[in-house]
Amino acid sequence: MPNEAVKQVNPTFPMIAMRGIVLFPKMVLHFDIGREKSIAALEYATEHDRKVFLAAQKDVQDEDPTVDNIYSVGVVGEVKQVIKIPGAGLRVMVEGLYRAKVVNLIDDDSCLIAEVKKTPLKRLLKADREVADAMMRAVKDLFKRYSELSPRMPKEIMLGVVLQENPAALSEFIAGNAAFEIGDKQKILEESSVLGRLQLLAGILERENEILAIERDFYQKVKDKMDTNQKEYYLREQMKVISEELGETDDFDDEVNEYLNKIAKLNLPIDTAEKLTKECNKLQKMSPMSQEAAVIRNYLDECMALPWNRQNEIKSDLQQARKILDRDHCGLEKIKDRIIESIAVKKLAPDMKGQILCLVGPPGVGKTSVAKSIAEATGRDYVRISLGGVRDEADIRGHRKTYVGAMPGRIMEAMKRAKSKNPLMLLDEIDKLGTDYKGDPSSALLEVLDPEQNFSFRDHYIEVPFDLSKVLFIATANNADTIPAPLYDRMEIINLSSYTRNEKLSIAKEHLVPKERKRHGLTGNNIRISDEALFEVIDYYTREAGVRKLEQLIAKIMRKAAVRIVSGKKGRITVMSSNVEEFLGPRMVKPDSIFSEDKVGIANGLAWTSVGGEMLQIEVAVLPGTGKLELTGHLGDVMKESAHTAVSLLRSRALMYGLDEDFYKTKDIHIHVPEGAVPKDGPSAGITLCTALLSALSNVAVRRDVAMTGEITLTGRVLPIGGLKEKTMAAYRFGVKKVIIPEDNKGDLSEIDKEVREKLEFITASSIETVLENALLCIPKKKISEDKQTICPHCAETREAACQVSC
Repeated sequence: MPNEAVKQVNPTFPMIAMRGIVLFPKMVLHFDIGREKSIAALEYATEHDRKVFLAAQKDVQDEDPTVDNIYSVGVVGEVKQVIKIPGAGLRVMVEGLYRAKVVNLIDDDSCLIAEVKKTPLKRLLKADREVADAMMRAVKDLFKRYSELSPRMPKEIMLGVVLQENPAALSEFIAGNAAFEIGDKQKILEESSVLGRLQLLAGILERENEILAIERDFYQKVKDKMDTNQKEYYLREQMKVISEELGETDDFDDEVNEYLNKIAKLNLPIDTAEKLTKECNKLQKMSPMSQEAAVIRNYLDECMALPWNRQNEIKSDLQQARKILDRDHCGLEKIKDRIIESIAVKKLAPDMKGQILCLVGPPGVGKTSVAKSIAEATGRDYVRISLGGVRDEADIRGHRKTYVGAMPGRIMEAMKRAKSKNPLMLLDEIDKLGTDYKGDPSSALLEVLDPEQNFSFRDHYIEVPFDLSKVLFIATANNADTIPAPLYDRMEIINLSSYTRNEKLSIAKEHLVPKERKRHGLTGNNIRISDEALFEVIDYYTREAGVRKLEQLIAKIMRKAAVRIVSGKKGRITVMSSNVEEFLGPRMVKPDSIFSEDKVGIANGLAWTSVGGEMLQIEVAVLPGTGKLELTGHLGDVMKESAHTAVSLLRSRALMYGLDEDFYKTKDIHIHVPEGAVPKDGPSAGITLCTALLSALSNVAVRRDVAMTGEITLTGRVLPIGGLKEKTMAAYRFGVKKVIIPEDNKGDLSEIDKEVREKLEFITASSIETVLENALLCIPKKKISEDKQTICPHCAETREAACQVSC
C-alpha cells in the first residue's frame, strides 16, 4: 500500500481496469466487479477518500491485464454506492470527476496503484465558438438519426442531447450513453480539443447510422420473408385440412405423375430425360401455387410439345412432285430441278441430313410461295419464320427461363407448330436481319444452319439439345450482299431472276386471274380478260421483276367488274387492250424503247438492281475548257473510278483514235447518267463510259441498237461482271438487238432465258477494241503526228505511216 507520509506531486489512486466500459467525467455509472484486484482496489478506496481511477483495458478477454493492456487515459471517480450481489461479486455506482492520465502504474500484487496527472480539456477560443455551434448542430442531427435507427434509445437521453449547450459536455454525454465501440469511446476521451472531439463524434455517428440503416433494411427483408412463408404455410395447412374434410383428392401429385409418364413415353435421350425428370422432382417439392412451380410447369409444357420423335414420311414420287411444282409456279426451273434432285437422293440415302437452300431474287418472283409447293411436293409440314427486322439474339435462341416472361426462340416455336421433326422451315427475308446491343441474330443462326452442328441445337429456354438435322431449311433474300459471309457460306445459293414478258402472261392466265376471280366472287361467265389486255397491263402499268404489282392490278379490274355486275350490267364483261383504261386509268409507265436514231456521246449500258435489270443511257458532253471532269447522276465511288479509268485509257491511246493528245487539258468533260435521284454504283459500266467518251471526243455516233456491260482496265481489258441474266432481260425489254458482254461471261449465256437468247445477238469482248468496233458506227481515224508516224492499233507502238507490216 502507498506510504502516506511521503509527499507526492501527483496523486495516486487505486485503479480498476474496466472491461468493455469507458467512463466520462460527470457521468454516473453502475457496473459489477468480480476480479480480486478490482475488489481490493474498491475496498482500499472505501477505506480512504472513496476515490478510484478507472481506465478501460484494451482486450476485454484478458482476466489479469498488464500495464501494456490498459489505456493510459481514464477518469478519476468517486464511489457512491457498493452493494454485494449473490456470489463473490460487488455492484458499484461511481460518478466520474475529472479526466486524468497515468504517469506511473504500480502492481503490488493485491491491486493496481496509479499515479495520475489531471488533464483538463483545452479552452475553446472565442473565435472558434461559431464553428463549435455549427458542429454541435450537425452532431445533434446525426444523433437524432442515430436514436431513430437504434432500437432501444431512451427518450431521456435524446432530450438531454437536445438541451445540452456545452460542446464538451455534449461530446461526453453522447459518447457515454451511445453504444459505440470501446476504441471509438476511448478516442473521444483522449481527445483534448473540443472541436476535435466534435469532429470525431460526427464521423463515428455517420458511420454508425449507415451500419444501422443497413441492418434495419436487412432485418425488415428477413421479417417480411418470414411473415410471407408463415402465412403461406398456415393457409396451405388450412386448405389441406379443408380438402380432407370435404373428401377431395389432391391433384398436384397426379399432375407430376402425368409429366413423368409423358417423359417415359417420349423415349427421349438419356441426358434429356434426366433433366426433365429432375424438373418434375423439383416441382413435386414445391407449393402448387408458388411462382417457381408455375415456371417449371410452363417449361415442362414447352418441352413436351416439341416433336422429339415424330416425323413425316418423305414422298419419293418424282413425277408427282414435278406435277405439283409445275401446277403452282411457272418458270423457276432451277429450284424445281434442285428439289427433284433432293427427293431422288433422299430415296437412295434416307439418312441424309436436311439441306439448307437460299433463294435469292427480286421481290415478287415467288420465293416465299414456292416453299409451300416444295413442302407439299416432298410431304413435309410447312412452317415459316419471318426474320425481317429481328435484332435480338434471344429471338433465335430464346430467353433463359430465369427471366420473367421467358419463352423459347423462334426456331423451337416453329418446331412446336410444325409438330414433326422433319418439316420444311422457311427463313423469310434472311437478308433483313439486324444487329444491336442485344446481340447478333445472324450469328445465332450459324449453329442452326450448319449440318455438322444443328443435330444438337440448344435453345436457351429448353436447355437440352434438339435435333434439327432432318429439317429442310429454305431461306429467302432479295440481296445476297447483305447476308454475313459465315452465314452465306453455310447455304446453297439459288438465284431467281426476273420474269420475262411471256412468263408474266402465262402466270397471269394460269394463276393470278383465276385466283382473283375466285376471291372476288366472280366466274368465267362474268368476266374475261384477253391476252392483249394482260400484255397492256404488263407493259404500261407495271415495271417489276415479279408479278406482285400485276396481281394488284388484276384485283383492281375484278373490283371494277364486281361494281358493274352489282349495279345491274347484263352479260359478260370483256377486258380488251382498248378498254383497259376504263378499269385502271391512264397508262402509268411509258414504254421502254431505244432512240429512233444513232446519237453522239450517248451509249446504252446495262445495270442490275434488286428488282431486276435496267438500261442506263450514259451521256457525255465535251466542252471547251481547262480539263475538268464533271460526274453527275448520283454516282457511287466505284462508278466514278470507272469514269476516271476510261479517261486515262483514252489519253493513253489518243493518237490511235484520232484524238488531240492534250484533249484532257483543253476540254471539259461532263458525264451524266439520267435519273439523278437514283443512286448508281458498280464497275460494270466501264466499257459503256469509255464508248460514250470516245464518241463524244471523236464526234462518231454510237449504234442505238447496241447495249453493253463490262468492267474496263487501264490497259483496255474487259473484265467479267455479275447479274447478266437480269441485264440481258432489260436489253430485251428495250428492244436492243446486240449485247456486248465480257469474254469471261460467255459461260453464263446458258443461264439466260431461251426467249431472250433467240431475240438478242451476243458479242463477247476481251478488249476495248472489240467493244468499239461493234458499238460505234466507225472507228475514228488514227492521228498522224508531225514526223509522219502513226500509232499501230494492234500493239500501240509508234510506226512509220507507210509501214504495211502487220503486228
